[in-house]
Amino acid sequence: MATTERETELRSPSEPLPPGATLVSKKRGFWAWINERLPLDEFIAKELTGYFAPKNFNFWYFFGSLAMLVLVIQLVSGIFLAMFYKPSAVAAFGSVQYIMREVDWGWLIRYIHSTGASMFFVVVYLHMFRSLMYGSYRQPRELLWLIGMVVYFALMAEAFMGYVLPWGNMSFWGAQVIVNIFGTVPFIGTGLTQWIRGDYGISDATLNRFFALHVAAVPIILLLLVMLHLVALHQTGSNNPDGIEIKEHLGPDGKPLDGIPFHPYYTVKDFVGVGVFLVIFALIVFYVPTFHGIFLEKANFEPANLLSTPAEIHPVWYFTPFYAILRGVPNKGIGALLLLLALVSLLVLPWLDRSPVKSIRYKGWISRLMLTVFVISFVGLGYLGMQPAEGIYIILSRFCMVGYFAFFWLMPFYSRFDRVKPVPDRVVYHAH
Repeated sequence: MATTERETELRSPSEPLPPGATLVSKKRGFWAWINERLPLDEFIAKELTGYFAPKNFNFWYFFGSLAMLVLVIQLVSGIFLAMFYKPSAVAAFGSVQYIMREVDWGWLIRYIHSTGASMFFVVVYLHMFRSLMYGSYRQPRELLWLIGMVVYFALMAEAFMGYVLPWGNMSFWGAQVIVNIFGTVPFIGTGLTQWIRGDYGISDATLNRFFALHVAAVPIILLLLVMLHLVALHQTGSNNPDGIEIKEHLGPDGKPLDGIPFHPYYTVKDFVGVGVFLVIFALIVFYVPTFHGIFLEKANFEPANLLSTPAEIHPVWYFTPFYAILRGVPNKGIGALLLLLALVSLLVLPWLDRSPVKSIRYKGWISRLMLTVFVISFVGLGYLGMQPAEGIYIILSRFCMVGYFAFFWLMPFYSRFDRVKPVPDRVVYHAH
């Protein structure tokens, strides 16, 4: 029997709608008029109050919502910067200085945007680490992980092109190094680098196309990918620290016994994380916007100069782990191949893990050790990528490279034979 309009109205806001039923707004007037044409009530009931998330989320589950917040901050601040920026090799550096010195609150908008770029990667890296700990890349969330990785790659492209736009000396020479990586591609390398630059060298044409991609094309792609990521998340449901599927334990009403409505419980909780994050964000913006040369290098406060090479050329910190891998071997072609392999390793991770359990809580000491080695290796590569490419730094980079790749490519073996703990039938939850 079809659900009547009256029955639908009497449902609890958190109760999912039966198949074929439509939600009729209890409100009248303008809101009812809106809902007849755009089902906002139905969307809220299905995706917020009707979306059940595991009740044992912890600190590590703040970073997904924080990533959305920083994305909004970057989009809004970027729009205001684009109003005054001039994508010209002659005027770009001067327009940034104009924003900093002449535009009302321009210095604040610029520092919000530059700090936001680094904080975006801080949040994303922590978000990815949580997935590694709790097995959020495992079945049935393989596609969710793959879309997330494509979001990460698009974010890297967006950040790189944005890094070039101020046309400072480090931006200019960093672009030289990164673009020349594509020259190592067999057969098409030379043509590919010329196509990316739009010229025979980093020039005005490069700046113009990077500006167009940074402010229009890549953000549109990013927003589309983020939307797909959220759709995939709601389709499979959220993972949890125990790695247990809450959909497997339903009550008589069809609701997960170990789940609670995302709204209001987790929306309120996320506001706490947002508040803490904004305090930290504000402290950096107002007191250490360059973060001692890590977020904004000293050489980038000098205009681009083809005849003046910075003492040490390296990309901004969130690229340095992969930059350390690139220069860790003397052969450029092999270095580029290892760089590609480092990224591909992230993509194929769901099919490398053969452990019978998902969460690090129930994995054995070998899996815990390998995850620790991976984290130390990744952070070490990030630090070494900012150091001179010589002596002990190159040797340490190679050790860290071994740790990085061992985590992925030994996983089919150590994850299969590692002793695991018994996983409980229901999620482990301790009320606060």
